[in-house]
Amino acid sequence: MSRDAPIEPSREELLALIAAQAAQIAALTARIAELERRLGLDSSNSGKPPSSDGLKKPVRVRSLREPSGQAPGGQKGHPGETLRQVQTPDVIVDHYPQACARCGTALTAAMARSHGARQVFDLPEPRPLVVTEHRAHVCCCPSCGARTPAAFPAGVAAPVQYGPRIGAFVVYLLHGHFLPEDRLAELMRDLFGVRLVPATIARMSRSCADRLKSFVQAVCAHVAGAKVKHMDETGFRICGRTQWLHIASTALLTIYRVCAGRGSVWDNVIGIAVHDHWKPYYTMKGVLHALCNAHHLRELKALIEIDKEDWARRMQILLRRACHAANLARERGGALKPRLIARIERRYDAIVAEGLAFHRALPRLPRAQRRGWKPHRVGHNLLSRLELRRNDVLRFLHDPQVPFTNNQAERDARMMKLRQKISSGFRSQDGAETFAIIRSVLSTAKKQGWDLIATLMHDPEILLQSLKTA
Repeated sequence: MSRDAPIEPSREELLALIAAQAAQIAALTARIAELERRLGLDSSNSGKPPSSDGLKKPVRVRSLREPSGQAPGGQKGHPGETLRQVQTPDVIVDHYPQACARCGTALTAAMARSHGARQVFDLPEPRPLVVTEHRAHVCCCPSCGARTPAAFPAGVAAPVQYGPRIGAFVVYLLHGHFLPEDRLAELMRDLFGVRLVPATIARMSRSCADRLKSFVQAVCAHVAGAKVKHMDETGFRICGRTQWLHIASTALLTIYRVCAGRGSVWDNVIGIAVHDHWKPYYTMKGVLHALCNAHHLRELKALIEIDKEDWARRMQILLRRACHAANLARERGGALKPRLIARIERRYDAIVAEGLAFHRALPRLPRAQRRGWKPHRVGHNLLSRLELRRNDVLRFLHDPQVPFTNNQAERDARMMKLRQKISSGFRSQDGAETFAIIRSVLSTAKKQGWDLIATLMHDPEILLQSLKTA
């Protein structure tokens, strides 16, 4: 045999090579499938925010809601917001015809017999600031001759200062509508002739937050003690670092809290916590849980459209019908009948069992590393959650006060994301905490039906006396 002749591999070496190539092909195939699945995810079938859809945002022709069969717009019984005439207008302008339309005879106001009325609603002319001078007089006692000065009212502490209404208006625009400080100063100058600098605006904001801190603490205690509360969290930047804004709310109350770590869950919480299956919430002691089924419906939609898993379609239909039945029972002031609940739960268990059997029959995914957990497909992970947290997923069937979704907390978190889009993060920890306090007050006041400007001016004790918690 020549020395340069190639050495042919043995049969064992060829089999080992084929096995290695087959394993590599399986891993690459799984990787390609995972990447294709990620490309198919958007805000309609996953937890991704709508802002991540970019310019290729999908056409919203399909919704997680089922058609109601009713015409769009306000339904029968809705009070509406139509502009209506008032009984006592501020200004009345009379108009009389100059001459008779038939013969041309001159007409006067004394000849009027009836009239038609049309009202125009408009803003008044901006007026200059009202300046109130407080004079603390010094009186001389006729008996001993001592001179006693009067005290200035509380809050009047400087020779010149802005009043509480201007401060409330500035804080409302800053934290209620997220106007940047420079634009807010320009608006106040153009509309009201009030010349502010960013430092003054920041001082007004801090002063308002310090005054209302006791009110926010009381609201936090009410939310923690409520029977059902909604929880969520979102990240935002403070001093160049990622921190977290935690939200806890009810239909009437909202509380925001700034935390350095995402896992800082709420303390002294009782009752039922509605959330999106973020695992640290399960570390709270003595709390029942209800999971957001809107998240489940989005995940099921991705499994139907991308992975073509039939069990997901059946589970999606079941959850929608269960939601509809629970809503009808709630509107009628009652609860679902036990027999109907049992039927839904039996169907739920059967679908989960079918889905798990389907996934267990599939070939296993290759491990990314030698050690660690065996990877499962997305559908298998969802099925495991639906099986393990069955009572939390279906808690809305047993308690009419438990909603189907966690939309309340997500609506309360939406304003934070809007603030983030407009002004990015916060340059100081104090600024972020001030924002959390004032947003808690504004959101709660809106739910209570209070006047927002008056709320920012009121004493916290007066606000607590009129606070509705249920």
